[in-house]
Amino acid sequence: MKIKSVRAFAIKNEMVGAAYREGQVSAGGARREPWNKYADVASPMDGYERFRGQRSKWRPGTPAVGCLVTADDGTTGFGVSRYGNPVISLINDHLASLLVDENPMATDRLWDVMMRITSTYSAMGIASHAISAVDLALWDLKGKLLRIPVYELAGGPARERQVCYATGNDTDWNMELGFKATKLACPHGHFDRAAGLAKNEELVARTRELIGPDIELMLDCWMSADVAYAVQLAERLRPYGLTWIEDCLTPENMDAHEELRRRLPWQTLATGEHWYTPHPFAQAAARRVADVFQPDICWAGGFTACQRINHIAETAGIPVILHAGMNTPYGQHFSLAAPNVPWGEYFVGSPPGVPLEHAKVFPGMAVPENGVVIPNGEPGFGLGLTEAVLESLLV
Repeated sequence: MKIKSVRAFAIKNEMVGAAYREGQVSAGGARREPWNKYADVASPMDGYERFRGQRSKWRPGTPAVGCLVTADDGTTGFGVSRYGNPVISLINDHLASLLVDENPMATDRLWDVMMRITSTYSAMGIASHAISAVDLALWDLKGKLLRIPVYELAGGPARERQVCYATGNDTDWNMELGFKATKLACPHGHFDRAAGLAKNEELVARTRELIGPDIELMLDCWMSADVAYAVQLAERLRPYGLTWIEDCLTPENMDAHEELRRRLPWQTLATGEHWYTPHPFAQAAARRVADVFQPDICWAGGFTACQRINHIAETAGIPVILHAGMNTPYGQHFSLAAPNVPWGEYFVGSPPGVPLEHAKVFPGMAVPENGVVIPNGEPGFGLGLTEAVLESLLV
């Protein structure tokens, strides 16, 4: 068996959840607009008034990326990532021709080939997104060729079902959906200083009162703090029993992450959404800068990269919880097969009142019910992509 072709193309953003994340989707049955349509959300760009409040003001408007890998018997595998034409070009103009005629079953070999091929311009960042899309397609293809789900390929289920938490500030809806843990998007970062600290505390206090003492509560700061502000924020929120605070700092400055860990020895810290390839996770594990690693399987280098990240983390005693891992079958299958993945994250960006089934990414994917997910057992990732569905995704 050999790879016949590798082809990347633009797909609609809602297929990787971007439209829901930015609050752009409306649906029948909605009680109100989703929280991310109107809520202030902290970001590293808040120091510039033009870009404050909504990430959609400054994030690129590029389409999502689909990647189709076809074997010489006609079987296909499908993967996704983000950032449109730059990623599409890397796949079609560089990676694709070098993977044709390779054995599609050799996922470790092909991942290593892609990492080495892209080393001249760094495998991190945009290249990591390209590698992710191809790698996910290869795992999907391999599962289809062997006629088993990917979680079986990865060692079999580590548990019967995956417990997950909800991310999003429509907390009442998250509780109604049956989640037993929820994470807030922090509205104010270090550019807002004292006034922002007070408003952040108001949100967390109000949420804790709503959910009670037994629901776990987390806070996602999304790179909006510096070390001093993150310390002030954690100290101020200490009475509310946060399970962790997340992604406080910009990702590249490992020294700052180490300093934050030193100054907050009591607070559980989570990060890694914007670390790409296993290398920064290895550095972070060696320096003990975080308690939870959160790679994104569609950005960090795909299924193979997340396996390696998980092995690094497991050896160091650090759990892995994929960024938005329950929003795609890719993350669902990975999480179910990994004993070191205690939770899954489900980003709830669709309007309250609209069943999660109506907001899912792929036709064949499972959605949380009462805070748990059971991936389907179809071959590959069980995406449910017919030719007609695939055609409907194209931009």
